[in-house]
Amino acid sequence: MESRFARSKTEKRKAVKADQRVPSIAAALFGLFIVIAVLGVVFGYERYADLIIGAWVLGWTMAALYILFALKIASQWEKVIVLRLGKFIELKGPGLFWVIPMIDTAVMWIDHRVMVTSFSAEKTLTKDTVPVDVDAVLFWVVWDAEKAALEVTDYQSAISWASQTALREIIGQMSLADILIGRAKMDVELQKIIDERSTPWGVTVQSVEIRDIVIPQDLENAMSRQAQAERERQARVILGESELQIAASFAEASKAYINNPTALHLRAMNMLFEGLKEKGALVIVPSSAVDSMNLGGLSGMVSMAQNNIAKEDK
Repeated sequence: MESRFARSKTEKRKAVKADQRVPSIAAALFGLFIVIAVLGVVFGYERYADLIIGAWVLGWTMAALYILFALKIASQWEKVIVLRLGKFIELKGPGLFWVIPMIDTAVMWIDHRVMVTSFSAEKTLTKDTVPVDVDAVLFWVVWDAEKAALEVTDYQSAISWASQTALREIIGQMSLADILIGRAKMDVELQKIIDERSTPWGVTVQSVEIRDIVIPQDLENAMSRQAQAERERQARVILGESELQIAASFAEASKAYINNPTALHLRAMNMLFEGLKEKGALVIVPSSAVDSMNLGGLSGMVSMAQNNIAKEDK
């Protein structure tokens, strides 16, 4: 009960503050008219009757008060809700407009620019019971100032709460994996839900953007280890496929040497020569290879290659 009473007092203070919004030109004219009234008293003293002077002062003072409370100016992006004896009559603005003091009340000044509201859902459980923190930003605009003023108490707070509850609903319907990879889908669903709730209030949602998704640190570490294991598995699979391709290439190449021992000997000699080209290389050749490939006759060629290597070092 006390909170309700406090809210009503706050709303009344907001309404009074909005109604007492005085433009600078009205304050300047008020001061000018008061100065004219005072000057009339100064210069009319003992020259005119007191009744005339009193009428002069009263007239200029009433005109000053009327200008002060009746003249209003709304900015280019504003619409003003005007009530007459508590009943809505029309929207005023932008620009200069007049109200009847003590009868008309400018209760709300509605901003028609695009508004930005940040909202979040903390420790909200996903479909697979994982607590997450999600931050988002809502871009919205008032398209009907009359509905925004008359259909909801505080349309800005209503938009904020509607966005937060919609975000919690979306998180509860999705698994963690879908949330992490489906931000664009969440943005579309949130925009649709919030727009359906806010349209009767004269507010339309232009876009919703998910800023950040925070998961528990333990789960983040487990997901990191899982990703590393998955990458290692893929690397091993790729290595195995490469070995298969290499073995297939060797099998295909061996067919060329089956009926051509000379080509096989030349390939062996080339491999031996490539090994000897490395500085300080030691090549161990089995005795069976010496007999089958006639490597004994190659000692001269080996010595020649070693001499060439020694000359290059010098």
